Amino acid sequence: MDLNIRIPDHTAQIFDYLQKGLFISSNSTNEDVRQLYDDIDENFEALSLYFGQIGYALERGNEYFYFSRNEPRATLEQKLMRAYYWIDVLDLFKTYDETFGPGFRFQPEQILVEANINVLLQNKLDGIRKHFSDKDVRKDVLDNMIRQLTKDSFLELENEKENTYKVMSSWHYLERLIESIQIYDETEDDEKPE
Repeated sequence: MDLNIRIPDHTAQIFDYLQKGLFISSNSTNEDVRQLYDDIDENFEALSLYFGQIGYALERGNEYFYFSRNEPRATLEQKLMRAYYWIDVLDLFKTYDETFGPGFRFQPEQILVEANINVLLQNKLDGIRKHFSDKDVRKDVLDNMIRQLTKDSFLELENEKENTYKVMSSWHYLERLIESIQIYDETEDDEKPE
């Protein structure tokens, strides 16, 4: 490692934040997180080398940063189960509003009201239950999901009084994950001319 590389002053805070599996998004409502984003953006190469020395790969997304690591194959089944969950989550929110994505603001109550009149949204929200407790009512399922998305730094509570959430730039990570899934269409073989 080049000893002349300048490591930013907030490197310890960046590491502490990212090593928890969180994302640092450019559009965070937290000024400290936005400052960490700027520090990484300005010093990406130096920080990539620095964190690489301790086994962490600093990754750049569309207006967000995160750590990745090589994991044992034993976690493959867990990753697949998590991917099913993310597919269901994205499907639910895109059913609620096709424009749902980074910068979008919403109140969970709005989703519940819409689910009362939109059967498709109702079914998708009920389908999320399999990832939590089948006994939970829709409100509890939605609250648990939003709590987890906030904990994972995909959402932030922007206004506690009005219970308004903001979608972070890290949401692109989930979209990219889902978009990267390739599905082979068997009907293509059947339709080829002989």
